[in-house]
Amino acid sequence: MEEEIRDIEQQPIQEVQDPQPVQEVQPVRDTRKRYPWYFVKRFDRYIIKNFLGTFFFAILLLFAIVVMFDINEKLDAVLTAPWKATVFQYFMNFLPFVLSQFSPLFTFISVIFFTSRLADRSEIIAMLSNGISFHRLAVPYIFSAAIIAAGSYLLAAYIIPPANIERIAYTNKWVKNKAVIYGDNIQLQVKPGVMAYMARYDNTTRSGFRFSLEEFEGNTLKSRLTAESVKYDSVGLWTVRNYTIRNFKGLKETMTKGTVMDTLLNIDPRDFLISKNDEQTMTSPELKEYIAKQKARGVANIKNFEIEYERRIAMTAAAFILTIIGLSLSSRKVRGGIGLNIGLGLLLSFSYILFMTVTSTFAVSGYTSPRIAMWIPNFVYIIIAAVLYYKASR
Repeated sequence: MEEEIRDIEQQPIQEVQDPQPVQEVQPVRDTRKRYPWYFVKRFDRYIIKNFLGTFFFAILLLFAIVVMFDINEKLDAVLTAPWKATVFQYFMNFLPFVLSQFSPLFTFISVIFFTSRLADRSEIIAMLSNGISFHRLAVPYIFSAAIIAAGSYLLAAYIIPPANIERIAYTNKWVKNKAVIYGDNIQLQVKPGVMAYMARYDNTTRSGFRFSLEEFEGNTLKSRLTAESVKYDSVGLWTVRNYTIRNFKGLKETMTKGTVMDTLLNIDPRDFLISKNDEQTMTSPELKEYIAKQKARGVANIKNFEIEYERRIAMTAAAFILTIIGLSLSSRKVRGGIGLNIGLGLLLSFSYILFMTVTSTFAVSGYTSPRIAMWIPNFVYIIIAAVLYYKASR
């Protein structure tokens, strides 16, 4: 015992080290305020990627089919025209035009195809089982539809119209010339109280015949200019030849004659020489300005321009409507597989395009305004989308 105590006393005493200072816990920063993408979940990115990927893949497939059919229809022109004009002037401008016209079809088919595939693999069931509601599931669909709608409107309103000028010029030269180059009995309002008349105008020579320009003050004729011919030189500049000007002041009349006189008139040949598809060559701001100007002049044949302007806006809303319908129809797994959903999707999308074509004739015939005619299909399909979405969400 004494030896054990002696051994313990002889052992060196170990120094006790000071404890490490406790580090302060830094508060976790809320990155959601700085990075909005924090709220974009993994399944959101997955659905958006599938949606847009399927959309562009469907476009490429349809482009190949459209090119083959179009070449077969215009084979003579393709063999006659230079290949550079066919490729760069026509097809490079024709394919964006097709995309704009059938954007609702591409959108609907894309939603039906990839959503049916997700449902067939029970991926949507897995998402809903993890606590994701059907309303939350629709968010990435709406976001994708917004991207497609914005892109479609920019194409239709600003990018495609200048391209259509080249495309229509090609078809007029090599396929069939549909340009209007002359007009008879042309009468239009230059400005309030001033009316212009031409018995005939030929755009190949830019010359008009039996021209008259009358200025009214109220219901009283103030002056009248008549000329044997008139020639269009540039924007607003017209040259009259062998003219006579009569000014009326009460019962007095003064007359002036001349050989040649230049005059500025707020008239352009395209204001009265309206060719088929001219409305497709104008951007939306140009269309709006043109429609307002032609209405002020009393021109009646501008229904196609109004329909085109309203159609571009209505087609933007169609991307959202058809996306909701496609999601509601294809989100559940069915025995028939994805083939049944794709067939139903094609039927509804083609019926929508056909419905819009039919209602546009109502505006041409004067039964309704162009705005109502273009929005009738949207109103009908909004009701269909609401009913289908309600049933699918339950």
